Amino acid sequence: MSQGLVTAAYIIAAVFFILSLARLSKQETARSGNYFGIAGMALALIATIFSDQASGFGWVILAMLIGAGIGLYRAQRVEMTQMPELIALLHSFVGLAAVLVGYNSYANADSVALDMHTIHLVEVFIGVFIGAVTFTGSLVAFGKLNGRISSKPLVLPNKHKLNLAALVVAFLLLIIFVKADGSTIALLLMTLIALAFGWHLVASIGGADMPVVVSMLNSYSGWAAAAAGFMLGNDLLIVTGALVGSSGAILSYIMCTAMNRSFLSVIAGGFGTEGGVSDSAEETGEHREIQPADVADMLKNASSVIITPGYGMAVAHAQNAVSEITEFLRNKGIAVRFGIHPVAGRLPGHMNVLLAEARVPYDIVLEMDEINDDFSSTDVVLVIGANDTVNPAAATDPHSPIAGMPVLHVWEAQNVIVFKRSMNSGYAGVPNPLFYNENSYMCFGDAKATVEQILKAL
Repeated sequence: MSQGLVTAAYIIAAVFFILSLARLSKQETARSGNYFGIAGMALALIATIFSDQASGFGWVILAMLIGAGIGLYRAQRVEMTQMPELIALLHSFVGLAAVLVGYNSYANADSVALDMHTIHLVEVFIGVFIGAVTFTGSLVAFGKLNGRISSKPLVLPNKHKLNLAALVVAFLLLIIFVKADGSTIALLLMTLIALAFGWHLVASIGGADMPVVVSMLNSYSGWAAAAAGFMLGNDLLIVTGALVGSSGAILSYIMCTAMNRSFLSVIAGGFGTEGGVSDSAEETGEHREIQPADVADMLKNASSVIITPGYGMAVAHAQNAVSEITEFLRNKGIAVRFGIHPVAGRLPGHMNVLLAEARVPYDIVLEMDEINDDFSSTDVVLVIGANDTVNPAAATDPHSPIAGMPVLHVWEAQNVIVFKRSMNSGYAGVPNPLFYNENSYMCFGDAKATVEQILKAL
């Protein structure tokens, strides 16, 4: 395939990627957005493999078949609750690829034109640095999300100074690397520092900030891919990496805004530093317990219901039972809607995907800003597996670790039913006074079993 055809294919693939991102921004068009992304990547792979500059055709096809087989195997078996950790793991692959491409480009630096040699060395150094940080940072995020590593933040003495020192030393090594016309020792030292830096960076972030961390690593993986594109001289890889990097950065900003925090405060550790998951919440009153049959009676007599799901619903696999209750109530003429906080779950959009999987209509799934004003006129709110995103302390207690964080104002409803296994605090480790409000009731037990009991009673 001539270079002209390859370039044309790359342009079309880039357009597909842009359309994919645009359509992924809405639930109604997200499925077609995935199709655009698949089509763009397929076109890019075909154009690259059959280009005049490509070689080792057999090895490339073999690698693709192995990779596709592993991907299909994992995709068919992964639970939606495991999706955040799977994405973190995939980000690590992108980082590792950037490191390997960097070292390969460094080993073949003689093929670079003399006037581009210095620029190439800088590309290699920066590409390896970003890739190494992404690799270990993503592995730590994977470990935190699947429970192999504690969700509590790692707090080393002078941790911010350690991070700054790592960046300063890496910059000095860059100068040495370029002045020495490519120093292997400098490159190796920088790689080790970057690996440690990426590990420490994410290990220091508390569990409550994991949605931001996932989107942040998504951005890092994009810039790592763009760096690999510069090293390989591949325009499409540069464009694709820039799209992923910038969209991940924008998503991180949106997540930070939803938590009323700055990106730097997340990197610094934030309210996760209080200890991640708390084993016990400080009681601020006496809670009232309610049984599933009584919840069913309350729902029968309601005219409006709002359901606010959280990660607990995903863990319990309760979304299908919740969908059945929603359908039943709507058939009885009761208005039912869902209120989704931007950081509900451990991945941006996690709750939306779960509800779509359970065939909940898109038009009744609303974002926090769209539904917050309606809680005061709502008869019953069902809080299923959510905690920090419905904590009134964020709005009423200026001394709370989550003070100022925008939350769903569920406490304004006439009745609030909280589905939880126990009275423990949420992932941020912050006690929730909602549990002790006069209009709040606790429905203890596994969310799926409890919701199924309510459905049976209805």
